[in-house]
Amino acid sequence: MTTFDDILEEAGKFGRCQKRIFILLCMVSMPWAGVYVGIVFQGFTPDHWCRDPAVVERREACGWNLAESRRLTVPLGNSSGQQSSCEQYEVDWNATELTCDNQELEDLSRTPTTSCKHGWEYDYEGRRSFVTEFDLVCSNAWLVDMFQATLNVGFLVGSIAIGYLADRFGRKMSFLISNLLNGVAGILVAVAPNYISLLVFRTLYGFGVKGGWVAGYVLITEIVGVEFRRTVGVIYQMFFSVGILILPLLAYYITDWRWLQVVITIPYILFLSYYWFIPESPRWLLSQNQNSKAVKITEGMAKENKMTLSKNIETLKDDNADSTTASFMDLIRTPNMRKHTFILSYNWFTSAVVYQGLIMRLGILGGNVYIDFLISGLVEFPAAFLILFTIERIGRRLPFATANFVAGVSCFITAFIPDSMFWFKTAVACIGRLGITMTFEMVVFVNTELYPTFVRNLGVSVCSTLCDVGGIVAPFLLYRLAVIWLELPLIIFGFLAFLAGGLVLLLPETRGVPLPDTIDDIEFPEKAKERIELQNQQMVNLLPNYQNITSNKDWATV
Repeated sequence: MTTFDDILEEAGKFGRCQKRIFILLCMVSMPWAGVYVGIVFQGFTPDHWCRDPAVVERREACGWNLAESRRLTVPLGNSSGQQSSCEQYEVDWNATELTCDNQELEDLSRTPTTSCKHGWEYDYEGRRSFVTEFDLVCSNAWLVDMFQATLNVGFLVGSIAIGYLADRFGRKMSFLISNLLNGVAGILVAVAPNYISLLVFRTLYGFGVKGGWVAGYVLITEIVGVEFRRTVGVIYQMFFSVGILILPLLAYYITDWRWLQVVITIPYILFLSYYWFIPESPRWLLSQNQNSKAVKITEGMAKENKMTLSKNIETLKDDNADSTTASFMDLIRTPNMRKHTFILSYNWFTSAVVYQGLIMRLGILGGNVYIDFLISGLVEFPAAFLILFTIERIGRRLPFATANFVAGVSCFITAFIPDSMFWFKTAVACIGRLGITMTFEMVVFVNTELYPTFVRNLGVSVCSTLCDVGGIVAPFLLYRLAVIWLELPLIIFGFLAFLAGGLVLLLPETRGVPLPDTIDDIEFPEKAKERIELQNQQMVNLLPNYQNITSNKDWATV
């Protein structure tokens, strides 16, 4: 019997075909950045105050600036000494002596105040976010949190549904279906007439975005050799960081949140053309006993790679698969699978809460959000290179745990650095961003390495649902706790990251280990090692160009 890993030795483990598919799929990560953290710009809350129609009319007639008219409208806050954003003087300005030449009225400090009656004015330099369009400030400020929460609700449901479809009907089909949904839902978000419909369309948007991204990730890791899995996995995610850098540039030049939404969505429509450019995963086809299709695709890969296959490809099989149908119970039925599912799920949760929290925090710090966002995005690139440098030398487990610990320590320290030490505080916060970025990038490919083929996509999707739960929690955790104390969310982030790091140390090492095919490979790794070694001995005689796929690779100790 010939396995797919055996055939990759002859077809090419990372040849021209895999590189072409890899580059195409990497493009999928870039628009996801705009979907995931676009709230920083689309939902930006600028400086605002109560609108008084009489004062606005007088300002336009007299040519006053915003500061002059605001002084007449807005009282000082009770304790902060700053002008209130949610109250105004209760004065009928048409009945006063206010004129263009006489703005000096009597002391207004004893004038009764009231909540805003005629909406708000915004100091936003001709820009428009959905906050300014729908007046989501003051008592309605919590509705901004729902913009991100509903997206993650979509992630939660969609990742499970599309994960199941990917394991049942194929990686390619689920990828294309999700992008069709992304294109339709993304445009609907851009034309939503009110905030309720915006949240509904945003949920549908999230339904397809994450599931399609995960399907693409699993597809590319399944068609390359074991020694290339970590490289393609990390670089696939690094293109998310490329999207992070592009996003503030787009937001700076596209001043309307609706047009920014259209620009973020257009790539998903273009990805539908991948129907003609990417194949189905031969490894998945084998797990579904569709051997002839797997052989045809593998032969096509070899031809594009300018490699020659032996006649033994006709014996290509995957008799190791437990079942052709994946189920949730496969993830928790046995002890090691249950342990992996729990620890990975918690790490997905922590990564989402801390990563989203640190990014969204940029929008409430009061600096230049475009520059701050760009600088923090640059920090993510060293994360990818650190991962590539360490995981084949040290392994997965130790760098994974260390990244969590670094993120936790940085959050704790940043919370207690005074604002007067701005650059030092920024530097420490960036180290925390670096750590949690490493964690987020590692949890994805470690997740794929700890589940067998037939349930791999479902396993990643189910575990990553905790990422979506974290995404639902993150905006409420950040924005509501920051009202109490701006640094309080950082304390919570630090605790979550520390616990995640400790749990990672309980996972097995997966450096150099072939992707598991069965649940028995997870539960009894020593037996799996013996089986692979026996197959290798047999393949030396069957395939003329065969090289021992386990040479120079370490097996994990569970």
